[in-house]
Amino acid sequence: MAKGPFDLAGKVAIVTGGNGGIGLGMAEGLARAGAAVAVGGRNAAKNKAAVERLANAGGKAVAIEADVTDEAQCKRLVAETVKRLGRVDILVNNAGTNIRKRPEEYAFAEWQEVMRTNLDSAFLMSQAVYPHMKQAGRGKIVCIGSMTTIFGAPFVAPYSASKGGIVQMARSLATAWAKDNIQVNSVLPGFIDTDLTRQARKDIPGIGDRVVARTPAGRWGVPEDLAGVAVFLAAPASDFVTGAAIPVDGGFSVQML
Repeated sequence: MAKGPFDLAGKVAIVTGGNGGIGLGMAEGLARAGAAVAVGGRNAAKNKAAVERLANAGGKAVAIEADVTDEAQCKRLVAETVKRLGRVDILVNNAGTNIRKRPEEYAFAEWQEVMRTNLDSAFLMSQAVYPHMKQAGRGKIVCIGSMTTIFGAPFVAPYSASKGGIVQMARSLATAWAKDNIQVNSVLPGFIDTDLTRQARKDIPGIGDRVVARTPAGRWGVPEDLAGVAVFLAAPASDFVTGAAIPVDGGFSVQML
């Protein structure tokens, strides 16, 4: 029987930073669509909890501890996924961090930390999965941008630079690897309720209410709101979609005032 356009049965996905927040929401969507998921992250306890959550939802998952800012560990994460799950068809570049300061207050080491975690890791992981996807004759790579890909903010200069870079990197990979039948796209989450944004609401007075007022949907998003777009961009449904940057933001980016 032919598979449906959103069927991921038999596919294997790696989700970096898949042990919480947006990454876990996407991992759950992929697992429910039939994919086996390798959760890659530095925190072994969070990795284990994420795998248990995916298993309770009926999905097959494994935890692989790795620091994706390190090239050798990126290669090991991919090799271990192939060893344990047999292949790799989907990569979600979700690992990320943020340090909130005014531009003049950052130490260069802080700039580098954000760029390594958000942008360098996505490039290294994409390089690491490419030979496997090329050999298989197909592949899907999903990169995670941000509303700061589109808008500026005075307290997130390195984060904004990394997330703008993510989209342009994804477009370059999309054009380079289209001949190999590998689609590379970006998702631009709006304001989503995660550990990172909960801290932002403590650090930035009034941001919670301002986001709700600016968002046509009238609420903050939740990680589960990202599940559908993850499945779409990982599935055959998006075989003719590449180089796109898709906002999932409740309308935040199209609201004029």
